[in-house]
Amino acid sequence: MSTSYQPWHHGNITRSKAEDLLSKAAKDGSFLLRDSESIQGAYALCVLFQNCVYTYRILPNEERKLSVQASEGVPIRFFSVLADLVETYYSPNMGLATHLQFPVQKEEEPEEEPDPAKYPPQLPPRKGPGGLSANGSKETHGGESQTSELACASLRDTYLQRLQQLDMSNLPEEHQQSIQEYFHTSLCLDAEQAQNGNPNFPRLKKLTMGICKHLNSEISRTLPTLEAFQRLLDQQLSPGVGRMRSQAKAALFESVGNDGSHRKSLIPPITFEVKSELLGLTNKMFIKVDVETGKIYFKKYKDGPEDKYFVHNKILQLVKSQKVAKLVIVVETEKEKTLRKEFVFDDTKKREGFCQLLQQMKNKHSDKPEPDMITVFVGTWNMGNASPPHSIASWFQCKGQGKTRDDTADHIPHDIYVIGTQEDPLGEKEWIDTLKSALRGTTNISFKQIAIQTLWNIRIVVLAKPEHENRISHIFSDSVKTGIANALGNKGAVGVSFMFNGTSFGFVNSHLTSGSEKKLRRNQNYVSILRFLNLGDKKLNPFDITHRFTHLFWLGDLNYRIELPSTEAESIVTKIKQQQYQELLCRDQLTIEKGEGKVFLHYDEEEITFAPTYRFERDTREKYAYTKAKATGTKYNLPSWCDRVLRRSYPLVHVFCQSYGCTNDIMTSDHSPVFSTFEVGVSSQFVSKHDPNSVSQGGIKFMNCVATLMTKSKTKFFLEYHSSCLEKFVKSSEGENQDHSDGNIKVRFGNQVELVPIISDPEYLLDQHILLCVKSTDCDESYGEGCVALRAAESSYTEFQVTLTHHGERTGTLTGGVQLRTSGGKQTEKLYDFIQVERDDSGAPKGKGVDSNNKFAFPHPTDITNPSYMGVGYKSVGVTDRGWSYSMSPRSGSGGGGVGGHGGKDQTPVFPRKTVYDHSAVRSPTGKAVDNVGEDEKPAEMFDNPLYGSMGKSGGGAKDSPDPQSSKDHLTAPDPYFSFPKPSDQDPDRPPVPTPRNRSYTCSETKPPSSVPTSFTSLHPLPYTKNPVKPSRSEGGMVLTANKPPLPMKSRPGQAEATSTKPRDYRDSSELPSKLRPTSRPIQPLPKEALHETTQPSKMGRSVK
Repeated sequence: MSTSYQPWHHGNITRSKAEDLLSKAAKDGSFLLRDSESIQGAYALCVLFQNCVYTYRILPNEERKLSVQASEGVPIRFFSVLADLVETYYSPNMGLATHLQFPVQKEEEPEEEPDPAKYPPQLPPRKGPGGLSANGSKETHGGESQTSELACASLRDTYLQRLQQLDMSNLPEEHQQSIQEYFHTSLCLDAEQAQNGNPNFPRLKKLTMGICKHLNSEISRTLPTLEAFQRLLDQQLSPGVGRMRSQAKAALFESVGNDGSHRKSLIPPITFEVKSELLGLTNKMFIKVDVETGKIYFKKYKDGPEDKYFVHNKILQLVKSQKVAKLVIVVETEKEKTLRKEFVFDDTKKREGFCQLLQQMKNKHSDKPEPDMITVFVGTWNMGNASPPHSIASWFQCKGQGKTRDDTADHIPHDIYVIGTQEDPLGEKEWIDTLKSALRGTTNISFKQIAIQTLWNIRIVVLAKPEHENRISHIFSDSVKTGIANALGNKGAVGVSFMFNGTSFGFVNSHLTSGSEKKLRRNQNYVSILRFLNLGDKKLNPFDITHRFTHLFWLGDLNYRIELPSTEAESIVTKIKQQQYQELLCRDQLTIEKGEGKVFLHYDEEEITFAPTYRFERDTREKYAYTKAKATGTKYNLPSWCDRVLRRSYPLVHVFCQSYGCTNDIMTSDHSPVFSTFEVGVSSQFVSKHDPNSVSQGGIKFMNCVATLMTKSKTKFFLEYHSSCLEKFVKSSEGENQDHSDGNIKVRFGNQVELVPIISDPEYLLDQHILLCVKSTDCDESYGEGCVALRAAESSYTEFQVTLTHHGERTGTLTGGVQLRTSGGKQTEKLYDFIQVERDDSGAPKGKGVDSNNKFAFPHPTDITNPSYMGVGYKSVGVTDRGWSYSMSPRSGSGGGGVGGHGGKDQTPVFPRKTVYDHSAVRSPTGKAVDNVGEDEKPAEMFDNPLYGSMGKSGGGAKDSPDPQSSKDHLTAPDPYFSFPKPSDQDPDRPPVPTPRNRSYTCSETKPPSSVPTSFTSLHPLPYTKNPVKPSRSEGGMVLTANKPPLPMKSRPGQAEATSTKPRDYRDSSELPSKLRPTSRPIQPLPKEALHETTQPSKMGRSVK
């Protein structure tokens, strides 16, 4: 079944690439073969006919004979080799759309030259007995013997060259001869045996035994003397002292985390100097944070008395200002009243250090059995084949340039450390010991090794706190080679994945092709790694690593360069010295390629505020060595940001980048180490507290789904639904292809699909995600994958739009509706809700529940968001397609949320039970605020309307939306308010433009359809009957008046406004959003002016406090 040297066989190219090649051929009867994406050992025959691509599977039977799955009624024929099969199907009437006529030739890829490295690849430590050597020189696939010989010769020449440079004049002559003979004749034999599974290196062992022949006799003669001397000294000690010393050492290690947790790590008390205002006067104060005792002290003098303090459980909230380094600390007094204390720090970095210490305190003294938030350190370093310096502490403490941690946070350990290295000369054990020692020195904790994976000199290590060892499971690791002919491991990637309780993590460390002119090859490396790196849940077979993890981090020496001519080298260096990074980042290849959707689609990267990390002169960070003399002339390596950390997460999850920068004091390599740290929300392995027999069955319904696929394939499609909350994946019925134009197919999946989750408790279900995959019926291959967060449908039917991707490419969009039915219950507060961000006066739209007399009335959640997923398709410059959008309707127990940014770059659109979200401060990827605009490039009208969302023009459907009648498929009774919007004139391929959405107010009544303007037919919420989470005081529900949308409570006519005159009383302004109130709280009646007749009195909403 050989396919060698067949021009029409294109190997493992992607389906979209095959379609592109056939489209370029533009002749009926053009064809090619590629490997099947769904079945190992099968092929796909792709034929062009009438501008459509028809795909036929070629399957092997038990005897490995090949047959084509063609039209019914045509006899099946079997072939031993592909060439005979293709030759036969040149004949007409064989069941294909048209007979084969014009083979499409395979594109020639430019051969990659080996990198001119100072030290060629060495044999790294093996992974374990029975495995193959990691140098890849003989991972036999048939024709790699020549590659093996070349690698072996390169290895031998390297050592012989080093041997010549080594001064061995003081060595015995026989030892010199033995060493030279070994490297001349025996090295390759040992290497070959190692690749075949023999870990003993017999010839090297023989050499060392010969050299140590006389040493053994010396040891035998000397050792008894040393042992006798030791016994003599031991006798002088008191009985039991030696044992006591060992026990004391063990106890010490336990106290600092060798056997315990961060609860036993020692974080010293930290004192902050702040300013506070009292009666218009600015006073200096000191706040002392004692993490170990769980107290914060307020003092007028640094050495003053510590009689005024608050315990950790009385510290309710931290509210940060967006503009200045101001912080409001909300505390609970003895009489169960809340008190707001305002302080101004020296700078925002000091404030962040203070906030991190308080988070650590809350976490340390929490009574929760499992964490709901952890911090992760992700670092990458090209070591340049040089050993590290004595100290690498600054790397783990995030000290240097860029977004760095404050000194006050030095002693706060992260929960997980992920370290990726390239050109790493150390052995695995030596590097692990180096890392553990460095972390023990900075954190006093002995971290546990979770995983390590090495490919030649590319390595990834995962370390975790000892307390998390039992929370981490399902550990997988893998590697992919992308070096010369994709056979050598000098370039490629290593990866590790695992589950942390109920949250999946993936980490990829890659070293991509070098050279400024080879960005296309780097793009190919990325796609190869994405396709062939095998990590995560193997049941998610249709999905690559892009969709397999709640959080995916991609780090490494990506080797993308600044695309400027070499003559600009000095100008680049000058701009770096002046810290004019943005001008250079505009020419950064990764930024450009990512912006065009060619690589890292929907990945996010924190703003770069540090100097390029490559290429320095070694032993200094003051000078870039951008020229290299070669036989062919001078080669330029312009200063570039080669070393990067990117991330991608599921929608509506919590992830916040705390730091991103590079060190200044680690100078052994021509690259500087890069660090990044992330605050990440995690879910626990859920155990319901309710009797399963008494809990109502949950349900997830998907309806009105429409896929627009960028393909010319002539086939039928169906949807697959995958999730860890489902017992098994679910298939939909076959969709209806509605039109075929401009290379796009619109597929409508008319029947609704109901999924039955294994647990219906909202505490569990709202943290889950559904992965969707559009598959073809002919080849069972994926045409696009996407993800929907169930949190989006927390309270009512919600329309969604997700961008479909496949192998890193955008392949279309999927729109539809999702509705969730859960059992009764409520969600607990999360640690990441502890810190909020206030709305700035300048950015606070009126009429959105904001008390104009109290700017802290509705503090904004910040740092609880996912910058990878903020509304999709903003037309404003600088905001890219994030991959999804939801038409969020108001919901019970929710103080706010809509898709949009608020106060920072790292923002997630939606969170339950939180305060109003500000849509006026949407941040671009560069961190600059951009304005929301409507379809006509103008600011969206009625911006202040709490019900004005993107369900009109930009909601779920846009041009691809189904008819309004489709609302009959909803779980609840038909409601014209949730019909799909009318088709707009916008481009169907362009995602919708989200306008500001607010879910701050739950409507208890809805207007009759006849009185609703056409443009608002899809803006009103679907009534629901699920048990609401009890709202806090700041989260009172609303009713819809007859002629205008609801006003905020404190701006509503007829409502008393006395509360707004007491901004200092937290209860009267913005009750702690995450603090759930008991049902016994008095309920304030609604004003009569707000009430009106309802057509559905049984659909009750929320009361207003």
